[in-house]
Amino acid sequence: MEKVTKPKVRLLATGKKFVAKQMEANAGDLLPKHLASIESVMIVLEGECVLALAGTEHVLKQGDSFIVPPEIEHQIRAIEDFKAIHVMTKDIEFKFFE
Repeated sequence: MEKVTKPKVRLLATGKKFVAKQMEANAGDLLPKHLASIESVMIVLEGECVLALAGTEHVLKQGDSFIVPPEIEHQIRAIEDFKAIHVMTKDIEFKFFE
């Protein structure tokens, strides 16, 4: 079993309905597998990662964005050191898997 690493997360902004967080990981990091109750948007600022989602893999690079659908297990692997913005509603709920 591969070692799972928690990303570095920093709150950037919060409003009435939305929250923006910055997420960072180092090259080779495998982030926790999870799902969310509501869709969210991830925008890659730096580096490269692979988003494994519903049996597919999406390579995301600087400048790419992805709308992560609700209720689907997904996991990110950092290919290069990467930094992304994750925008979500304040009432989102996450479920993590081992």
